[in-house]
Amino acid sequence: MTSMYHSGELAVQARTGVQEEAKALGKSIGSLIKPTAQAFLHTQRLVITSTVDADNRVWASLLTGEPGFVQVLAEQMIRIDAAPVTGDPLPENLLLQNEIGILALDLATRRRLRLNGNAEIQPDNSIYLRTKQVYFNCPKYIQSRKLTADVTKLPVLPEIQRTPTLTSFQQQWIAQTDTFFIASFHPDSGADASHRGGYPGFVRILNASKLVFPDYSGNNMFNTLGNISVNPLCGLLFIDFERGRTIQVTGKASVIWEADRTVEFAGAERLVEFQIDEVIAITGASSLRWRFVEYSPFNPS
Repeated sequence: MTSMYHSGELAVQARTGVQEEAKALGKSIGSLIKPTAQAFLHTQRLVITSTVDADNRVWASLLTGEPGFVQVLAEQMIRIDAAPVTGDPLPENLLLQNEIGILALDLATRRRLRLNGNAEIQPDNSIYLRTKQVYFNCPKYIQSRKLTADVTKLPVLPEIQRTPTLTSFQQQWIAQTDTFFIASFHPDSGADASHRGGYPGFVRILNASKLVFPDYSGNNMFNTLGNISVNPLCGLLFIDFERGRTIQVTGKASVIWEADRTVEFAGAERLVEFQIDEVIAITGASSLRWRFVEYSPFNPS
């Protein structure tokens, strides 16, 4: 590649006029896990993954564990020692396609690290990842949360519900969320997992099969929107941080550029409309619990 970016990312960067900024930021993308990233990963409790299923649908999944469950084995190799919860499509997806995107996120410090590459899942469900891209992202729009350590050991028996559309309860939950994660995939560059945040209400439910959310000013790389512009299939993950529940949705996204639509959302530079194909809701997806501390100072109001 002559650029760290693929054609979709370059096209969105050009449309928004940030080619030079993106080019400069691209220098921070490498394939090696440098000492700062190694130290960060060693303390993490939560990662989000992006994988692709047999129908090329993209899913975002949650993995959690004790500090050190993400182990750096070499400069381009990590081991994630965490079995996905029953009902999550992650293990089956990795047996079919080895592309994976990973986002390691520290909710207390608002630091986040992206690692994209090729993975193998082992019989014990641990994941080995060989990195192709490693880079830190800015802390924008991450709400601060503190891990409540005294409940992390409680046993959890997951309950799984699969539906073609959102239930009324799920719609109400998503309409009040301040955080979600988005997984996308480019056929040549691979999978990617990213974060989205804002004040409650920044995700709007249009109906049981469709929702829309704003795209705020970010790091100007446009990894997610670049992927969507080439491949609209993507997945969303909503986490109930206080109760350990999740909602995973897979479907198709489209970017809305028209100003008469973006004015409906404070601070929006674009909108993303998401058409739902399937929903997986899991009660007891994680035994970890977080307490809300404060909203990001970057959230538009």
